[in-house]
Amino acid sequence: MFADHAEVTIKSGKGGDGHVSFHREKYVAAGGPDGGDGGKGGDVIFEVDKGMSTLQNFRYKRKFVAESGQEGGGNRRHGKSGKNLVLKVPEGTVIFEANTRKVITDMSGDNTRFTVLFGGKGGKGNWHFATPTMQIPQYAEPGQDAIELQIALELKCIADVGLVGYPNVGKSTLISRVTNARPKIADYHFTTLEPNLGVVDLDDAEGFIMADIPGLIEGASGGAGLGHDFLRHIERTKVLIHVVDGASVEGRDPVEDIARIDHELVSYNADMSKRPQVIAANKLDLLSAGDRETVIKRLREEYEHGDTRVFPISAATGEGLKELLYHVSGLVALHKDEGARFEQEYFPETHVAAKEPYTVGYDSKNKEYVIEGPRIEKMLGYTNLNSEKGFLFFQKFIKDNGIDAELKELGIQDGDTVRMYGHFFEYFT
Repeated sequence: MFADHAEVTIKSGKGGDGHVSFHREKYVAAGGPDGGDGGKGGDVIFEVDKGMSTLQNFRYKRKFVAESGQEGGGNRRHGKSGKNLVLKVPEGTVIFEANTRKVITDMSGDNTRFTVLFGGKGGKGNWHFATPTMQIPQYAEPGQDAIELQIALELKCIADVGLVGYPNVGKSTLISRVTNARPKIADYHFTTLEPNLGVVDLDDAEGFIMADIPGLIEGASGGAGLGHDFLRHIERTKVLIHVVDGASVEGRDPVEDIARIDHELVSYNADMSKRPQVIAANKLDLLSAGDRETVIKRLREEYEHGDTRVFPISAATGEGLKELLYHVSGLVALHKDEGARFEQEYFPETHVAAKEPYTVGYDSKNKEYVIEGPRIEKMLGYTNLNSEKGFLFFQKFIKDNGIDAELKELGIQDGDTVRMYGHFFEYFT
């Protein structure tokens, strides 16, 4: 099965911890602090590989983790940074945050390399915390935590023109005749289970990339059949060629077929109604001259208005293909800047940081203001509140994270007590 979507977990590298050590040298009675900084954690980077055509590599491995940074060493030695994790994807892959379905990045066009998660910063060694009043700091800063994120990958074809229509209307025959694509062709439904891309070369006109989008069925926009698996591949196309069985070989009415498929396209993505569309009435070599004229007249009366044109063709014999392709080439040139690009909506460094909550409340029984949460607990774990510099860091943390503002909203006054995980403070502005 063609792998054009996957859901995986990615995790950046944790920053290395800062080191606590003191200079030791013969004849030097008391060396100063010399603990080095931790190394930076590895980033998670996505990179386009134009030799790839599927997301198969993400089907069987579901978690990808970058390397963590190493702890700092004595004599101010810096810890080694973790290696970045580079994940290769086909051009046209869109990366979403899995739960919200918001776009993180669209790996198409000039965007061939994108850092989705940054590794944690390395912690500072204890030599950074020496002051005239604290000459032997016994603590260092821990490395910044790694970021873990669940993402969804979707491959959306990079094609100028998309062939749409019911199964078995001749799309595969058409693309095989006018491009270098070689799809399977047989007289049964869903022969094509993956998009086939080919290049159309024309004399004295601009060529274009054509994609044979697998046959749609009624209800596809709601997920019927393989609806969503197919429909995602039309989103980037600039022009749609709606291939219809003009000979009604399977007993369907071509006018009604077009209406049904158009409904599925617009139901999936409302912008499809704005996409230039050409109707290719196929298999007309199977009809008599009179019946051909009747079918084409009906289709033109119903659909040939505005910029929409109806072309009678036979993909099997080649009849009418030249006129169709040159017309489509003109439409592609006219709409060359209108292919869909997906702008970033989700910024992992902002959203993930926001998931580490804290709470600020008032304990009326003990008459204390209480601050709790993972972010607070971590801060207390690496801050020496008995040192001047450590306490100044603590005050800055409270202010920069908006905790001071929340305390004021709750009505805190000078002299009131604030409790945080066994620590008690007297509040002063």
